[in-house]
Amino acid sequence: MTAHYLRLVLCLLACVPWSLTQAATKPAENPEAITHEAESAVVKVFSSIRRPDVAKPWAKSSPIEATGSGVIIEGHRILTNAHVVGYASQVQVQGNQSGDKVSATVEAFAPGIDLAVLKLDDDSFFNGRPALPRATALPQVKDPVLAYGFPTGGTSLSITRGIVSRIEFVQYGFLTSGLRIQIDAAINPGNSGGPAIASGKMIGLAFSHLQGSENISYIIPNEEIELFLKDIADGHYDGKPGMYDTYQTLENPALRGYLKLDPAVKGMIVTRPDEGVKGNPLKAWDVITRIGDVPVDDDGMVKVNNNLRVNFQYVVQRQARDGMIPVSVVRGGKPLALNMPVPSHRPLLIESLQGEYPSYFIYGPIVFSRASLESLALLRGRAAFSPAIAHLGDPPSEDRQELVVISSPLFPHALSKGYSNPSGEIVDAVNGVKVKSLAQLVAYLRDLKDEYVVLDFDDRYSEGLVFPRAKLVAATEDILTDNGVRTQGSADMLRIWQASK
Repeated sequence: MTAHYLRLVLCLLACVPWSLTQAATKPAENPEAITHEAESAVVKVFSSIRRPDVAKPWAKSSPIEATGSGVIIEGHRILTNAHVVGYASQVQVQGNQSGDKVSATVEAFAPGIDLAVLKLDDDSFFNGRPALPRATALPQVKDPVLAYGFPTGGTSLSITRGIVSRIEFVQYGFLTSGLRIQIDAAINPGNSGGPAIASGKMIGLAFSHLQGSENISYIIPNEEIELFLKDIADGHYDGKPGMYDTYQTLENPALRGYLKLDPAVKGMIVTRPDEGVKGNPLKAWDVITRIGDVPVDDDGMVKVNNNLRVNFQYVVQRQARDGMIPVSVVRGGKPLALNMPVPSHRPLLIESLQGEYPSYFIYGPIVFSRASLESLALLRGRAAFSPAIAHLGDPPSEDRQELVVISSPLFPHALSKGYSNPSGEIVDAVNGVKVKSLAQLVAYLRDLKDEYVVLDFDDRYSEGLVFPRAKLVAATEDILTDNGVRTQGSADMLRIWQASK
């Protein structure tokens, strides 16, 4: 499980969905198929983006001016991709064939499934621009499709033609899966967030292209969009229900003999029940035969219709109710009905930033931060193995609620003399006290009266760091000033540091 998570995370860190490559777009061959409603519903999105600098958590990366696409939906809202507006300090929307840009705010944001909703400051923008109708059923493979958007290479609306090539249930991000439609219509940078249309109705939202390939583009289907819009109806995005155990197929004949299975039994073997889900009733070597009322085959697939088979996890998002779903298993050769928790969020020791800036705290020349999936980039260039890799996918525990790392090299100072670069190291203990979280660490340092501060790390090959406590505290302000750092910590950590001092 860990190796799989690592490959996925490093891939996600290396790839930016809207940085796509493809030949120049070609015009649609049938202009009559382009309706006025579709043209007026597609908008161009302008974003001023400042992403976090995980190696310098007190700072932000240099601003990027990015463009994408969006589509008008019901409620005078704009639907687009999360990656188009993530970390945007300013968002503007421009209608097709319009010279004016209207300021917008991000109303809902779901980076895991790459969707976002914008609200405009000026509601009159929607006069004469009705919402684009959405299809209620999945398209069929080979259905013709038109991709609308504002890709680079021009300023006017672009429409490309293709067909639906494939429909799958795949991982969108770390622990987030969903349906994905592959089309062969060209999608380029700037297309992200634009609609894909078939038979006059939207069937999904463009969001990426397979780099290094030709004519392999992806859209988020309406089914995922409807789940997202239903989720945010209460003003908050909770996430998608899911099962997070580790599985293997039941194809090998030796597995059937070992588990004493009847030849008629088909399903998926549970190799490692997930410990991060409370009340998980699954056990190792359980064979999942049904999810809800849908049978699972020996490849872990379920039949959606006569022409479509997808991963069995697809049934979870369709049939889960109140965070639970019925699951049928064979355990010890006997059938068993279980009620399976399928939470919308599975807590992790190493979480994603989810569009937020990282928390941090500076103590003398040391920069502490909370480990995140994004900060795993710090591990590159270090030893082939880091303790953080072993924690990928681990749930929090009472002893360790999150991982605290040294996010930057030690600031230049006499206190740092003779020490190597500790960036990326996980802080295991301070003065022998185990570190449970960044907040606990800051509170401990605030109240510490010992003469020295001793840092121990998870890595057995790392050096221990020892500092005189009083000098650390006294040097902090000068170090901040010398290095142009405005504040000693993020707002949440400063509240802890300044409390009851």
